[in-house]
Amino acid sequence: MWLYLGVTMRYYCESLTQYIRLATKEVRVGNLLLGNFHPVRVQTMTTTNTMDTRATVEQSIRCIEAGSELIRITAPSKTEAENLLRIKNELRKRGYKTPLVADIHFTPNAAEIAARVVEKVRINPGNYVDKKKFEVIGYTDPAYNGEIERIRQRFIPLIKICKEYGTAMRIGTNHGSLSDRIMSRYGDTPVGMVESAMEFLRIAREENYHQIVLSMKASNPQVMVQANRLLVKTMFEEFGECYPLHLGVTEAGDGEDGRIKSAIGIGSLLEDGLGDTVRVSLTEDPEIEIPVCKDLVKRYCSHASQKEELAAVPSLENGTTGVENSPSSPETIPYSPFKYERRESKAVDNIGGKNVPVVVADLRKTEKIAPENLTAIGYRYIARNDKWHIDDMAADYIISGRILDFELPGTLKVICDQKIWVAATDKEKYFPVLEAGQYLDDAVERSPRMNFIMMECFSGKYNQHQTEKLFSKVKTDPTVVLCLFSSNINAMQSVRRMFVDLMDRKIMSPVILLTGSDWQTPDEHLIHYAIETGALFLEGMGDGICLGMSQKSYTKSSLGKEQVKVTGRNYTSSQTMEQFINNTAFSILQATRTRISRTEYISCPSCGRTLFDLQETTAKIRARTNHLKGVKIAVMGCIVNGPGEMADADFGYVGSGPGRITLYKGKEIVKRNVSSEVAVDELINLLKESGVWVEA
Repeated sequence: MWLYLGVTMRYYCESLTQYIRLATKEVRVGNLLLGNFHPVRVQTMTTTNTMDTRATVEQSIRCIEAGSELIRITAPSKTEAENLLRIKNELRKRGYKTPLVADIHFTPNAAEIAARVVEKVRINPGNYVDKKKFEVIGYTDPAYNGEIERIRQRFIPLIKICKEYGTAMRIGTNHGSLSDRIMSRYGDTPVGMVESAMEFLRIAREENYHQIVLSMKASNPQVMVQANRLLVKTMFEEFGECYPLHLGVTEAGDGEDGRIKSAIGIGSLLEDGLGDTVRVSLTEDPEIEIPVCKDLVKRYCSHASQKEELAAVPSLENGTTGVENSPSSPETIPYSPFKYERRESKAVDNIGGKNVPVVVADLRKTEKIAPENLTAIGYRYIARNDKWHIDDMAADYIISGRILDFELPGTLKVICDQKIWVAATDKEKYFPVLEAGQYLDDAVERSPRMNFIMMECFSGKYNQHQTEKLFSKVKTDPTVVLCLFSSNINAMQSVRRMFVDLMDRKIMSPVILLTGSDWQTPDEHLIHYAIETGALFLEGMGDGICLGMSQKSYTKSSLGKEQVKVTGRNYTSSQTMEQFINNTAFSILQATRTRISRTEYISCPSCGRTLFDLQETTAKIRARTNHLKGVKIAVMGCIVNGPGEMADADFGYVGSGPGRITLYKGKEIVKRNVSSEVAVDELINLLKESGVWVEA
């Protein structure tokens, strides 16, 4: 624990149960202020060649007009760093005052030039002075300290320039580009990421330079969240204060997957009051990133005033908006927020225990469920041979408001109201959902095998006395699956607080996370679902997921139309909503790596260093490999973003020169300088040679 501004802080944030923004030092970037309770700023990065002044200026203007408050531009060498002045002058001549950020990796000289021109420079401590050769080297303490001194001598000149010119700096650690020196002592871990940045921050503080923003980025949201939490804890323990945080999931990819992965990583931290500026790294045009950033941060712009707008309706009933009734923050928590460990639960049927999280599809808005209605949730009925085809993303359960009049696929089960369940003849396929009061009433008939119990967490209907009775009964009942939800604004924190109670009481019933959305646009729904449930899955909480949408939202939402385009994917027919929600649920489990149902792509967002058409190439690779369940493929624009930043990918496709590609298996180079015209075919050959290829 530590004291800050008179508030006792535990763990890594001000509160685990309420939204309380963390106070950070104020940093000035040109005319923009970061940290110290200023609004969470949104930013992006250009993808043009920095030497193409006109193209970079035009793209920067598109990003600014979309709402970007900072524009980052790559400066991989002195030449590009010098051209930043032309870009800046042209933008200023056109009346655009948005601060510019120079992105530096391997070249301290370029950083020193850029710091005299732009308002902020970003350095990567993993390769600013150190080199990464993927070599395991043993360092004695004197040798290690000697390397720190070498960093000091190379870093201090940049600090002095920044102080002289009033330039801010981001010390940006990337999970996949930790130096061999850091790797040798800390490994490829959040601890190593934090220490990599802290080495540079300590030097800056010794030089009385404080205009610093820090970032901990990874393509894995779990690693990214853990590293940022650990960074905050470390700064407060060592300095008694925290510098502003730049949040982002690097190489998130494109479409729904990129948005969901980013929302889980960034949103989990924003929920806890961490983060002062965000960038969503999509393999799409940079101006497209800004609306996604805005959808993320607007949830926290004025938390109290947005009560009605933010309230979800997660109940399996039509539900009403609850009022804020936040639980107290626990003195201690029975889990570590700095590492992943799944909450221990007992299996009830196929839910909980060692089973992967289940997906529950709510089909109660479908007037009459027929076999064709199940297509949206992964089941296709083939009438000619009377068989079901079951996809990898097929829901495990459906919620129905009536008994179905056809035979279900073998793996699918139905959850229904207790009164409907009583009338069902097939008690092996149908299971009841009960409100807490029904469950506590011994006169109400229950399933001897599995019962779903609704439990509202610290919301308007929350009843402490009833909850105590419920806990007592549930603890000894091996048939119970708890369905947790909250209609609080801080719903995620309220549900997390309930998990703490369950863990403290040694209640091991499995838990389905229920999350409703009261937003309107597809991106808003994606972000809301990803944050509310993804943040909990990252902490090992949850044995299943059920997503829903309020009637008001469904009526207003574009998803209610016959045909819509959602983040690059077309959804058609009256099953649009069900298909969208089902895909989103599986994407959240995939992004949190709690249930793998398809190929994972780690794709950088492109920048001026990119050596091929990244969007087109990613689409080609995805089209040919998206059936390889569980395989992780990285598509990286240049040697800076690979092989290091592709982190834990199984295979890598990395630009190594104009029109040339290098292919990796893990972190090992397999083929060098492959022509980009045949490189995708060569990647497929590599997958086949490695034994992971199956025919579509």
